[in-house]
Amino acid sequence: MTGPVGRSHSSLTDKPSEMMASYTYNKYARHLLHSQLLLLFPVHKSSNTTTTVRQPLRFFSSQFVGDTPPVLVREFIHSALYDPQHGYFSQSPASVGVLDTTIPFHKLQGRKAYMSHLEKIYKQNDVSWFTPVELFKPWYAHGIAEAILRTTNLSFPLKIYEIGGGSGTCAKGIMDYIMLNAPTRVYSNMSYTSVEISSSLAKKQMETVGEVSSHLSKFKVECRDAADRAGWGDAEQQPCWVIMLEVLDNLPHDLIYSENQVSPWMEVWVEKQQDRSGLSELYKPMQDPLIKSCLDILNVDRDYRPQDTREASLPSNIWAKIFPKPRRCWLPTGCLKLLEALHGALPKMSIIASDFSYLPDVKVPGERAPLVSTKKDGSSSDHNTYLDAKGDADIFFPTDFWLLERIDHYSSGWLKSRIERFDRSSKQGKKRRTITLDTSVFMEEFGLPTKTKTKDGYNPLLDDFKNTKFYLSVPTHNTK
Repeated sequence: MTGPVGRSHSSLTDKPSEMMASYTYNKYARHLLHSQLLLLFPVHKSSNTTTTVRQPLRFFSSQFVGDTPPVLVREFIHSALYDPQHGYFSQSPASVGVLDTTIPFHKLQGRKAYMSHLEKIYKQNDVSWFTPVELFKPWYAHGIAEAILRTTNLSFPLKIYEIGGGSGTCAKGIMDYIMLNAPTRVYSNMSYTSVEISSSLAKKQMETVGEVSSHLSKFKVECRDAADRAGWGDAEQQPCWVIMLEVLDNLPHDLIYSENQVSPWMEVWVEKQQDRSGLSELYKPMQDPLIKSCLDILNVDRDYRPQDTREASLPSNIWAKIFPKPRRCWLPTGCLKLLEALHGALPKMSIIASDFSYLPDVKVPGERAPLVSTKKDGSSSDHNTYLDAKGDADIFFPTDFWLLERIDHYSSGWLKSRIERFDRSSKQGKKRRTITLDTSVFMEEFGLPTKTKTKDGYNPLLDDFKNTKFYLSVPTHNTK
């Protein structure tokens, strides 16, 4: 039985032939999809004319001692992944692979041949994983570019921001497509800014985009944390696009814990054990603003659920009291912080995000728990606890797209006004237009699926990646 697509996971790096799950294309009625997209993105005709947040602690520094204060789980994860000296992405700049050439799908007989080709690629490169935009270059990026061109208002100069641009493959693919398919003035006046926290990846992006010399005058990399609102400067009042591909899965999360179904939630902190032999969890009463906000977003619709849904939950509540058990819940506080910063800096932005909707074989306990995986000598091993991630392991989370939509609405001010409806000073934002699409549906609508089809009709871009989705969001005040 084949499983869904994972990352830095044994089924991906060791046995690519067992990685991809065949995926029955979700046959939405064509007219229904078009009506949804038109509602979300009306076609534009071109015109002729803070919250204080603690700094992450370097857990893996030789200066770390037993009396160092505990830190929240999100700070531990941030250090484990992004610490300039000890973080996973700092130590493993080649964790994300780069293909030298496009995969010749039209020359491959079918699924078996594709899997064999994929296995060969992984053996040759010895990297943790290849992103979809890399595996299907340039077609994956071209689909995103087509979605932007088809739905944006070209009366304004096209401005694109990409968060976590990896090797620059997406940026180059989008700029290539716009150069070849958009009116000349659109390409001439466009700007593309990559916001990248890794200096090594920032350098690689400049090299990749620079393969086409005319792109360089329109492209720049800002090496900083996109979630830091101060780094964005004054708010940008012009329409723009924000692209986030496989970014949400690596954003720090917080963990909350409850002894049973009726006990209050507690914040989870990480501290050095007294004998300094390892790390352990510490539970504290709820007080962190980001964690509280995430819980508010999760609970805001509790009283608005259909009556039958509330009644159906009564038996489970009764059993919970008879057989209590501990609860652990992961909260995407890093996503909340990022979207708060983006909405504050780019209030008229439109968003295209793609990520994993769920992950296979997760060993770490808790709702929305991450995969924690280490690769050594070409083989991967998954950990039972996130505390094992000390700079040598990737930590990545599934994206709850329902919750992502709520966080988006909250950060724009609309859902926040509902939560804080008794606070007259609360910002009354407008509800955004959003849609979540399976990757296959998005690519059928905007991409060039014939370019990734094998001889017998098998198409990995459409038939695989059943655990990935696209999220599109636009501000209502941009749609008239």
